[in-house]
Amino acid sequence: MSDDNVNHPPHYKHNSIECIEAIEAALTPEEFQGYLKGNNIKYTWRCNYKNNKIQDLQKARWYLNKLIDTLDKQTNDNK
Repeated sequence: MSDDNVNHPPHYKHNSIECIEAIEAALTPEEFQGYLKGNNIKYTWRCNYKNNKIQDLQKARWYLNKLIDTLDKQTNDNK
């Protein structure tokens, strides 16, 4: 199985816990949403200045999708 540096970077996982899961657990929902939004901006902002523009845009999309999923779950949980 090849490494997936966009969806599951191997350097962001220790044992069975991914870094994004630990960050979400440590933050309030609002803080986590801000974290996701900030990372989306970061990867979009710098994509023209790195060697792999497509990968950075895929990472930006990953954070945007995670933000959408998080907001959708929060909305459905509040119904």
